Amino acid sequence: MNIAVKPTPLAGTIRAIDSKSDAHRLLICAGLAAEGTAVALTDLSQDLEATVFCLKAMGCAVNTLSGGGFNVSAPSNFSNLNPVLDCGESGSTLRFLLPVAAALFDGFTVTGRGRLPERPLGPIKEAMAQNGCNFEGEGLPLRVSGRLRQGKFYLPGNVSSQFVSGLLFALPLLEGDSEIILTSPLESGGYTDMTVSALFRFGVNCEQNEKGYFVPGGQKYISPGKVTAEGDWSNAAFWLAAGALGGQITCTGLNPDSLQRDKRMAEILEQMGANVSRRGGAVNVCGGKLRGLDADVADIPDLVPVLAAVMAAAEGKSRILNAGRLRLKESDRLTAVTKMLTALGGDVREEEDSLIINGKERLTGGTTEGFGDHRIVMAAAAAACVCRDKVVINGAEAVEKSYPLFFRDYNKLGGKADVI
Repeated sequence: MNIAVKPTPLAGTIRAIDSKSDAHRLLICAGLAAEGTAVALTDLSQDLEATVFCLKAMGCAVNTLSGGGFNVSAPSNFSNLNPVLDCGESGSTLRFLLPVAAALFDGFTVTGRGRLPERPLGPIKEAMAQNGCNFEGEGLPLRVSGRLRQGKFYLPGNVSSQFVSGLLFALPLLEGDSEIILTSPLESGGYTDMTVSALFRFGVNCEQNEKGYFVPGGQKYISPGKVTAEGDWSNAAFWLAAGALGGQITCTGLNPDSLQRDKRMAEILEQMGANVSRRGGAVNVCGGKLRGLDADVADIPDLVPVLAAVMAAAEGKSRILNAGRLRLKESDRLTAVTKMLTALGGDVREEEDSLIINGKERLTGGTTEGFGDHRIVMAAAAAACVCRDKVVINGAEAVEKSYPLFFRDYNKLGGKADVI
């Protein structure tokens, strides 16, 4: 699907969609609790559907709720299955459920498509192999045999926090106590904080220490009855950016006390000169005199595409730093962002783990690829707000991975995006 976007400011009020990060965690915890849990969800995406599919493959009972979401519960016995877990293109589903399935089954297979088979699993495979698991295959499909055993799990903290989260879900299910020992500083630590919070809601405890985490074994997931996913700061960032790029947007349904680190988008936009106001769960952003700045994104990697789009229209030079892990996402996001913004008339230079952006008052517009990456497509749509000519985005269907109704909402805010 290709989309043509006519340059126009966006204005109005939009509710933040459910946080995909929070929803993944709540669904998995619910799938490990014997009693049913109502997981209230208004917004589904391909990634969340992948987690639901895998939970069903593991034997969990998953029933649709009339008001949106699912009632989820664990089966009476996991061990009689030999499941195939199709993770689609969802890195969260794969990395969270790989250790969980190893704790529950004597053998299983994981598969995926798109860029997922290329994304690294080496550190988590090595840690699991040292504690009882055997692997057949380098990438996907991957056959796993041998139950996960309690013990010490050594992981680098600068590759993917999802490896740590996957173990945090799995290790409480083991008989004995375990330790996660980080061999380098943890990046994207906000995501592991979200995991710990989700575990706590289901009666599961772990202790963070200077080495990593201590996880007592022999714990049971206990259903709280009903849980609701938070609003998503990551996807709200595209609307906040549109407000900063000459529009006026109010985004509601955002928890100001959220553990989601991407809530920093509002703060960064304010530092760049946008007019930002907050009231309860609502954030209002309207355009101002935008100035470039340096942003360390080690803990907020998902913001890079849209942040770069704003920087491309800000006065002066901006630098996005500590972004090397973005090369391992749905696309090589440093290359994809550079090519996308350059195609639209931006001045962007890509370095090994950073982007250097020289801002312009307006971009020219043009045609860009979506690179099979939902965040690149949405960033291009945000950048269209400050283009002189229309923007054509090829492969715009990538938004279905996280925000299927993105362009519907874009047009509700006064945008002019049409399928061509």
